[in-house]
Amino acid sequence: MKNTTALDRVEPTSDSGFLERIAVGVARWSERWFPDAYVFAAIAVAAVALGALAIGAPATQVARSFGDGFWSLIPFTMQMAMIAITGYVVAVSAPASKLIATLARIPRSGRAAITFVALISIVLSLFNWAISLVFSGLLVRALARRNDLEMDYRAAGAAAYLGMGATWALGLSSAAAQLQANPASLPKSISDITGVLPFSQTIFLPQSMIMALVLGLVSLAIAWFSAPRHARVVTARALDVDLSEPVAPPARAQRPGDWLEYSPLLTLVLVALGVGWLAHEFTTKDPLLAISNLNTYNFLFLMLGMLLHWRPYRFLQAVKMSVPSVAGVLIQFPLYGGIAFILTKAAAPGGEALSHVLAAFFVSVSSHASFPAVMGAYSAILGFFVPSGGGKWIIEAPYVMQAANDLHVHLGWAVQVYNAAEALPNLINPFWMLPLLGVLGLRARDVVGFTFTQLIVHVPLVLILLTVLAGTLEFVPPAMP
Repeated sequence: MKNTTALDRVEPTSDSGFLERIAVGVARWSERWFPDAYVFAAIAVAAVALGALAIGAPATQVARSFGDGFWSLIPFTMQMAMIAITGYVVAVSAPASKLIATLARIPRSGRAAITFVALISIVLSLFNWAISLVFSGLLVRALARRNDLEMDYRAAGAAAYLGMGATWALGLSSAAAQLQANPASLPKSISDITGVLPFSQTIFLPQSMIMALVLGLVSLAIAWFSAPRHARVVTARALDVDLSEPVAPPARAQRPGDWLEYSPLLTLVLVALGVGWLAHEFTTKDPLLAISNLNTYNFLFLMLGMLLHWRPYRFLQAVKMSVPSVAGVLIQFPLYGGIAFILTKAAAPGGEALSHVLAAFFVSVSSHASFPAVMGAYSAILGFFVPSGGGKWIIEAPYVMQAANDLHVHLGWAVQVYNAAEALPNLINPFWMLPLLGVLGLRARDVVGFTFTQLIVHVPLVLILLTVLAGTLEFVPPAMP
């Protein structure tokens, strides 16, 4: 007997909108054919390895690059895992849970709820992409608990991801813009070409803010019109997602040895030390640079989580509940480290790696007018295989920014070309989805039909905006120290 899923019972009908039919159709296809995120990452490894072999890189060097890079993302892996854990811990605390519960009561229909989640995700992403992921995911769970709301859980999950797939790189947490504005962190290989580029030349350009506004509004419209309705809705319960809320721990210690676990004393000591360190960080550094550091960000939320839970026992229970959300991160990020090294370290006999060959091709077919579209397309394609905003910028910037100089393209806008294009592959790449999917209890295949619908609109829109807005900026030679 044929196995069926909730999606097999969903058929677009005559009253379905165009975007809704696309989203439901792709969602059904992805349920059958889209691989698990781990398989997706393994396929990407194979594809990049074959590409390196095709340009003449020795097989031994390809294998060595894979192994050398396998553990290269361990610090970043831990940071990403802690983002999911600390965000979850804060969000399930009593004060945050009350805020989420209040917000979850606002929408009056499933379609409005999905669009509301998209709005929250997009706005938060302009300040911090990690907050956007975790907070929006927990808001979706709260909305899904409402018995009076006919909301498609897959579409709502995709809406929670829109900040990462649409606008985050145009906001304050843009790794490329932060790096270019901070002379202490800017590698010489980049500073010799670009000099320091302050935010006024990148994310605070009027053209950049126009792009962020247009992408945000278009994303909200797509979320609204692609949201399934009525018989086509697949709820969290239909997907067998456990929506149960955390079980409240005992109110008091059960034995004398437990008293410190139920006392706020240790929490106050740890938080006091943490606040002292944070005060030093934010008073001796630019606050925007301080909060953009993932270690500082995670530390801040860890301290906040301790304080909000007040008693160590409640804090530890929240941590235990958050751990399943990071399983995919822990096992898949090493594969992406291997991919990055194969792309950049496995060289052909002439000394060129696959990333350089790809860049040379795209730069060779560029002109002053076509640079934004061509380099945007290149950055998006490479970003699919190396999904790391800051790390990939360090790899790309020397030749991308040199090309921008040679073609007299506004250097700050060249950074924004990278930023806007960097977000595009996120819409279908499971890499950045993993913490959110862990919170939602979903798989990448469950949401990719809706994020793909966003992608097919975003790709031409982003490339057109990059090209048109570039024509309103004049080239300014880099200011060298």
